[in-house]
Amino acid sequence: MRGMDDPIITARGLSKTFTAARRSVTAVAGLDLDVAEGELVAFLGPNGAGKSTSIRMLTTLLPATSGTARVAGHDVARERAKVRGAIGYVGQGNSAGHNQRVRDELLSQGAFYGMGRRDAARRADELLESLELAPLARRGVLGLSGGQKRRLDVALGLMHSPRVLFLDEPSTGLDPQSRAHLWEHVLQLRRAAGTTVFLTTHYLEEADQFAERVMVMDHGRVIADDTASRLKSRLAGDTVTVGFADPEGARAGEAVVARMAGREPDRVDAVTVRVAADKADVLLADLVRALDAEGAPAARITLREPTLDDVFLSLTGRSLRDTGDAPAPADDTSETR
Repeated sequence: MRGMDDPIITARGLSKTFTAARRSVTAVAGLDLDVAEGELVAFLGPNGAGKSTSIRMLTTLLPATSGTARVAGHDVARERAKVRGAIGYVGQGNSAGHNQRVRDELLSQGAFYGMGRRDAARRADELLESLELAPLARRGVLGLSGGQKRRLDVALGLMHSPRVLFLDEPSTGLDPQSRAHLWEHVLQLRRAAGTTVFLTTHYLEEADQFAERVMVMDHGRVIADDTASRLKSRLAGDTVTVGFADPEGARAGEAVVARMAGREPDRVDAVTVRVAADKADVLLADLVRALDAEGAPAARITLREPTLDDVFLSLTGRSLRDTGDAPAPADDTSETR
């Protein structure tokens, strides 16, 4: 984690409460966070956890019920225009107007941020090429497919090369090649300009591969905050599954597995046991030798490394991919203060 002497995103006690069906609903409860300049942070949780509401407060789109936040040195409540000038935001909905052509929409975005015509044209063409929209430059936005509109949303968010980029499910609806190109451009932006990226995603491999830090949110609260590797090691761990040729071998081998792993394994079936183990890749060679020495050789051994979904399952008993929770209300007309 980078130094936090002067974080580019900070929040203290940030909360949001809505009124729905005459009932008070807390979407975000006392969010505290610090993000260093240039850091890439993944903000994870199931639908309804409060992720999008948090991002909308940090990007000035939704006023907080209580608490404070600063982004790029500006207070999100009192300096909204300055915050918006320093950030890019790619929300879950399509943001492009339907009545303009694709390239014109980007040029309008550039003008909105005070870019000169030449710089805006150069940047627009660069993004169109990078996100595979160049053949569609003169097409009307209304005629784009869902995936093409999503790529245009990303281009709009990147148009002014922001200091802080908020990405709320940016790759939803994109095919694998478009997702790869999107990440290539985001990472290039970070390398060239030191851009801070704050990301929500349901593609857990994206968070695992690209994020320097992972924050897990559930029921409006952050319940874990660390690197992906440390979270997986501390909260999930490796799993070793050992299969034997027959039930007799499984009974003898189960005792060996328990001794080597330092904990009792679970019996999967009559010939298979499974055990969680720290540093299982190191354990495997010694386990194979010990099983051979005891006359209970393994017929097969598999090692499964933990995922971020395992982390969330360990923390909450639910999957990160769970979509059972209804999201909090998206507007602020029913806000409770």
